Amino acid sequence: MTHKPLSRTVLPAAATALAAGAGLAFFVAALVRPPALPVDTNPAPLAGHTPCAAVVLVFPAGEDTWAAARSFRDDPKARRVFVDPPSVFLLAVPGTDLKAWARELHSRYRTAERVTVIDADAAAAQLKLTAPPPKCPREGEY
Repeated sequence: MTHKPLSRTVLPAAATALAAGAGLAFFVAALVRPPALPVDTNPAPLAGHTPCAAVVLVFPAGEDTWAAARSFRDDPKARRVFVDPPSVFLLAVPGTDLKAWARELHSRYRTAERVTVIDADAAAAQLKLTAPPPKCPREGEY
């Protein structure tokens, strides 16, 4: 009777267990991670949308507004672009620092009269409201 060396039995079993554990870890991570949000940077009317986390650029003339809105098609931080004359409302991809992005946009769009951040959660916390509005969803709009 011949015996297989221990390494021929233990190593394949250990490799199989390790692969199964890695597969399980990826499966659990996929369940825990929120789904990716859709990106549509084609400018659309703001009507019907209520942003609660956004950067807003206000321009003096409608032409500047639409030109700026179209320029966000290739911006990796932009997730949605809405226009309400003379303003451009930008919803960001998750993880974007809105204040830093607003500073960047203020220096890039010199014709903008104002660049502001809408952050309903921060405003509610600062005001210490007894009945705060609902938490802003990660989509950036109610």
